[in-house]
Amino acid sequence: MTSQIKRVSALAAVLMILAAVCCVNISAAEATPFYATWEEAKPVYFPDSASTNMNEVAYAIDKVIEAGHHNLENGFTDEAYQCAQQGYYGYYEVCGFERRTMAEISGARKNEVEFIYRDLRKAVKNNSLADYDDASTRLRTDLYQDALLLSDVTPAFVEKYTSDQEFASYYTQITGNDQAKLEQMAGVQRTNAAGSAASSFVQAFIILLREGLEAILIIGGIVAYLIKSGNKKQVRSVYIGSLFAIALSFVAAWVLGVIKNANAAAGANQEIIEGVTALLAVAVLFYVSNWMLSKSETEVWQNYLNKQVESSVSKGSMFALGFTAFLAVFREGAEVILFYQPIISDAQKGEGVGFVWLGVLAAIVVLVIVYIAIRYFSVKLPLKPFFIATSILMAVMSIAFLGSGIKELIEGGALDNVNIYIPGLTPLIEKIPTNDVLDIFGIYPHTETIVPQFILLVVYIILFIVQIRRSQKLKRELREQQAKAALEQESPETVNQEVNQPESIK
Repeated sequence: MTSQIKRVSALAAVLMILAAVCCVNISAAEATPFYATWEEAKPVYFPDSASTNMNEVAYAIDKVIEAGHHNLENGFTDEAYQCAQQGYYGYYEVCGFERRTMAEISGARKNEVEFIYRDLRKAVKNNSLADYDDASTRLRTDLYQDALLLSDVTPAFVEKYTSDQEFASYYTQITGNDQAKLEQMAGVQRTNAAGSAASSFVQAFIILLREGLEAILIIGGIVAYLIKSGNKKQVRSVYIGSLFAIALSFVAAWVLGVIKNANAAAGANQEIIEGVTALLAVAVLFYVSNWMLSKSETEVWQNYLNKQVESSVSKGSMFALGFTAFLAVFREGAEVILFYQPIISDAQKGEGVGFVWLGVLAAIVVLVIVYIAIRYFSVKLPLKPFFIATSILMAVMSIAFLGSGIKELIEGGALDNVNIYIPGLTPLIEKIPTNDVLDIFGIYPHTETIVPQFILLVVYIILFIVQIRRSQKLKRELREQQAKAALEQESPETVNQEVNQPESIK
């Protein structure tokens, strides 16, 4: 009995020791640390690099995403979410990777990367390590492939390849480049490196042209509409709204810049502001489009003009048109200014500052040509087709703004908890290609954007049919009123003629 008690006591002691060890290990477990911004990571990973190199940035982002994997695996979901968030706001957005990808590769590629970051955040929200790893693999592939197109391969990057075996293994799988190839590439100076004249020109030109085209289409359409409708004096309100939006964009860019310098994660605020502005523009464009369509019949429009003082548009409609121009410019104005700040800074390190302004000037020339084409050629159309075409333009732009507005909210993390999956439909939507043309129209391979756009399109079709029938009905009523008025004017004249006839005739 005594020996059994001793054995039980010894076993209990062993179990207590094991439990204590486990408790120590559990209590000692900590979240995997990471560098929240490129400014923090660069002196550690690449202390000798003089400028921002996208291959090096991709490596630093890789380490942040890797830390997110370990944190999610060990149950530190808050820290894992911060990794997914900071990989974008602390690196991709602020160091020029996003800007140069949009200008030198394609806007569609930039959007693809931004949606992958969304997938990372959603994977953390859903506590799914498998989804996180899938998204991180896609992100690594895009970043490393894009970095090779944007920057030199530096000796410091080659050194990371040789010293980090895990990184070297999957990097070779992604790019097909081994150590010998990288060493060979490291000795070649690329012509489109950051700060070069060609790169500065291309970035300045593409960014302004891309972001300004939507605004020019809307402003040109509104101005042509006012001139065609006999309200040329009211055009100044559209110009005032546009200029005010430009001025306010500088203010917003300054405020956002200050916030970002204080907290890199605050970049999400910029995306959310852009998204809300775009959705507000959708509502205004919806009103303007239907208002224009309702006046598409010549008789209806003339009757409307007769009810206005000096044939001018009503105050409410005029405000809507000016406000539409304001939103069209302000929606992307602050972002464009924030994009240009690092472009000029990078150009000053080389000799490309003049090429930045040359790129801006070239983009302005193209936008002016587009504006003139809309302003002067569209007014030559007959009244009815012109009003219908302008209404359709506003409708199309509102659908585009809806898609891009939701995309901005997704990028800002405002819709991370929204999961829309429609069996049979979502897989088809995900097969939609990504390119710059579809991007202009706000079409992305995601259910969250396509479904609301489709609903708005159906609403437009229904309203289009209703408005056409209503206009035709009003047109008939106006003609009947005109005919009745003509008869009423003719009747008294006939009576007077009979009264004034000579007595012999009577």
